[in-house]
Amino acid sequence: MRQIDRRPFVFALVLYLLAWLLGFPIRAQSAPLKDLECTLILDAASGETLYRQGICDQRFSPASTFKVPLALIGYDAGILSDEHTPAWDYKPEFNAVKRDQKTVDPTIWEKDSVLWFSREITRRLGSERFAGYVSKFDYGNTDVSGTPGKNDGLTRSWVNSSLKISPVEQVDFLRRLLDRKLPVSDKAYAMTEAILPTFRAGGWTVQGKTGTTRLGDSGDKRSLGWFVGWANKDTRNIVFARLVIDTKRSDTPKGPQTRAIFLKELPNLINKSK
Repeated sequence: MRQIDRRPFVFALVLYLLAWLLGFPIRAQSAPLKDLECTLILDAASGETLYRQGICDQRFSPASTFKVPLALIGYDAGILSDEHTPAWDYKPEFNAVKRDQKTVDPTIWEKDSVLWFSREITRRLGSERFAGYVSKFDYGNTDVSGTPGKNDGLTRSWVNSSLKISPVEQVDFLRRLLDRKLPVSDKAYAMTEAILPTFRAGGWTVQGKTGTTRLGDSGDKRSLGWFVGWANKDTRNIVFARLVIDTKRSDTPKGPQTRAIFLKELPNLINKSK
């Protein structure tokens, strides 16, 4: 019978034990990344669930949907004044993509989803006030610490970093916004509603914000797309959250793509809830 050389196995075991003792990460074979979707629609007044499909209680980065609470914060703190004030000029140190290298006011900020404008708001707030608002809003996991070791919570925590929120928490926050149950001024509510983009969907007037990002580290190539907001038709008022996460590549940013599909489907989704 042929002798089996056990030395490679012993060597591998020794390396494994050394890695474990020294605290190095030991990675198992990762499971395939799965696509994920959620569509959640609630009656704005009663909170009754009108439509729910998919996984809706898992938290992910809010990405640019965070511009909704950030608008409330900016107006309440006096950093933003009205729909078109302040209008801040672009500076090279903002290092923005070409389409965002322009003068931006609050309306343009929400419509074009300009990241550097968000960062200017949070810089003017400062870390303590920023964290205080997010905590008082009870927004998602309320964690604005940012990436460990990078000290970027003030400028990046809501973009694929520490701050995370689920679709269930998104619609809860939106209901509290519409019910005026957040600790901000009347002006903050009015101005936020004034600058949030408006759309039409089969007789429904819809106001909402998209969000787009890439998830995780280099091993997670999935795209995330949000569309969250509220809508009304006649006497009916709803809040909604649509979340799509998948591995498909697209020329269209995932957020606007998610919005377009949701707006097309909304009237039928509401009819199904009757």
